[in-house]
Amino acid sequence: MASPRRHTVGIIGGGQLARMMYTASIPLGIQLRLLATDPGESAAQVFADVSIGQHTDPDAVRAFAAGCDVVTFDHEHVPTDILRGLAAEGIAVRPGPDALVHAQDKAVMRERLTALGAPCPAHRVVGGVADLVAFGDEHGWPMIAKASRGGYDGKGVWKLDSAERATAEAPAILAGLPAGAVLVAEEFVDFARELSALVVRSPSGQAVAYPISESVQRDGICVETVTPAPGLTPDQAVAAQQLALRLAHELDVIGVLAVELMERRDGSVVVNELAMRPHNTGHWSIDGAHTSQFENHLRAVLDLPLGDPTPRQRWTVMCNVLGGSVADLPSALLHSFARDRRLRVEFYGKEVRPGRKVGHVSCFGDDLEQVRKRAHHAADYLMGTIGT
Repeated sequence: MASPRRHTVGIIGGGQLARMMYTASIPLGIQLRLLATDPGESAAQVFADVSIGQHTDPDAVRAFAAGCDVVTFDHEHVPTDILRGLAAEGIAVRPGPDALVHAQDKAVMRERLTALGAPCPAHRVVGGVADLVAFGDEHGWPMIAKASRGGYDGKGVWKLDSAERATAEAPAILAGLPAGAVLVAEEFVDFARELSALVVRSPSGQAVAYPISESVQRDGICVETVTPAPGLTPDQAVAAQQLALRLAHELDVIGVLAVELMERRDGSVVVNELAMRPHNTGHWSIDGAHTSQFENHLRAVLDLPLGDPTPRQRWTVMCNVLGGSVADLPSALLHSFARDRRLRVEFYGKEVRPGRKVGHVSCFGDDLEQVRKRAHHAADYLMGTIGT
């Protein structure tokens, strides 16, 4: 008897997102292949089929993609010309390069979103110090300057408080831009909070929307999400979901699209960033939703019917575990699980370094205050900031 055919998905990038996709693939019988830059990377520790190579090397990417039904990503940094080459050879790339560029390049993203009528902060590509100062004088100080490419977790972003500071710091900022990047000046948004609208779309056009999450950032790194976002009216939540669904359609995104939003103090929102792969603000869905973002991403790139994104519980709180004083994380599980039998923990197999994302915890229940306390206690204990 012939063996059943198994779908093969190639994932470029060996981080924790690929690792969590691997977990989601097992019950679906999906075969995953991984292109990692180092055998010690988070996902490379668990994948059975690992290739080592650089995502910027066309030959390495082409050799890896051969034999895959579809190629998808753990990060957005694969050059689009390499991906166009794969597509020209008949390899399905999801999301495709024409979509992915909007997550790679903030200048391209801002131009396209503005053309689509999506709410954005005032912005402008600036070519020099005088242009940067002129933008700040026009739109007010402080202002934000961003490298159009290469930034993540707060890197490549500068808050400039005055014309004098901009004049002093801009030459070094401009000189240090990554290859191919430009500098984008943006209005400083005095936001009340940050929200995340996460949707998933398949090639056939089916799409689902997860509940809107509130995210809390510290030093540019997400430290907590609460789902659904407290205090949003039904109309506000639906409007944010509809915005994300419209952008997924207009940009032809296949897979997960996370639209990071800033909520102004009047309740309106503006788009901050886009991500076209599973996202930190969707980790709550592993235990808190009927279908996780990771399973739905795999379903989407294979054009399988998408799963139910609705929550299992009234509230789910996810806290990132950042590297702290606890080096042996598994040893800390004794107290964590003894204290909270419903606690969910996921470690990423990473060496503990200060401030590095090494895992996350999730708690769920009907009482938001209690759920939040449980999640924070667990994360703080695993980071070594509190004792038992």
